[in-house]
Amino acid sequence: MRALFAALLFLAVSSCTSRSPVDEAAVTRVGDFAIDVEKDRLMSDVKALEKAHLEDTPIDCTVLDLEKINTEHSPVCHLTREKARQFVRERFEALGYTVTTQDTEDPHFPTSNVVAELRGTERPDEVVMVGAHYDAFYSGSDDNSSGVAAMLEMARLAAGKRFARTVRFVGFDLEEIGVVGSARYVQALPGETLVASIIFDCIGYKDASPGSQQQLPGFPIPTTGDFIAAIANEQSRPRLEELNVLGNRLGFVPIRGAIMPIDGSGPLAGNLMRSDHGPFWTAGQSALFLTDTANFRNPHYHRQTDVPSTLDPDFLAGVTRLSAAGLAFWAEGPQP
Repeated sequence: MRALFAALLFLAVSSCTSRSPVDEAAVTRVGDFAIDVEKDRLMSDVKALEKAHLEDTPIDCTVLDLEKINTEHSPVCHLTREKARQFVRERFEALGYTVTTQDTEDPHFPTSNVVAELRGTERPDEVVMVGAHYDAFYSGSDDNSSGVAAMLEMARLAAGKRFARTVRFVGFDLEEIGVVGSARYVQALPGETLVASIIFDCIGYKDASPGSQQQLPGFPIPTTGDFIAAIANEQSRPRLEELNVLGNRLGFVPIRGAIMPIDGSGPLAGNLMRSDHGPFWTAGQSALFLTDTANFRNPHYHRQTDVPSTLDPDFLAGVTRLSAAGLAFWAEGPQP
């Protein structure tokens, strides 16, 4: 029964229509905004982030109980973040954003989430957010420099433009050792009106070979890894429906959606709660998780071979364009 229920939830998205109208004028507006995503910029940022990670000093993993960690799956002694954080901050600043950090002191793992914001012109207290974690194992090109690059490219498109709602970009710290940064972010903003958010984690790997896509337990998906998965819970179901409509009309990249029951943290969740969207879901906030499904597709996941040359630049650009369209739709802009 549980597997069947999950399958029905997954398949329903491909044929659903949005509960909110998505008119042609809006599709044209957000499509025009998204089409300016530049593939070469995305890959340039991925390579710059790779360099930052490779030149950085890994965290002090001796403070962790290594006997309780599967270091083959999570090579915590090869986790870096400081230079990637600096790169993200400098890029936001170069784009003209006022950048803040959300800092949390901790005797072992202090965190610093990097935040860039564009205040809304009409409803500034309503926020549309894009987030991606910047910490990585080894060079971390798919996990998660692909997501960080997409976030930075969307920040470039939004810079200097006007949106009815506030647009916010957040680089999360220490996702790889337990979604630490995003959990602290959510705890610090309990009453925030988050209209929509997209969380990126591994969005640049595509394999069009038959059999390249492994199955997520309980969720029937194609066996060819050429789509982006968009995962929602009930709170964020309307946003998934809208993104699915935009994706179908604009055709930037194949999208497959899944909806988890209630807040998404129940017994069916499993691998679908493994990233920074999890704290948002459990706090009752809207969050869409976009992923190429990581280790269910990418053989380089958490390995030294997760390098820029393994990514598909056209696929990454398509995911970024789809996400930029969603951002513009939910933030109601760009305005004249």
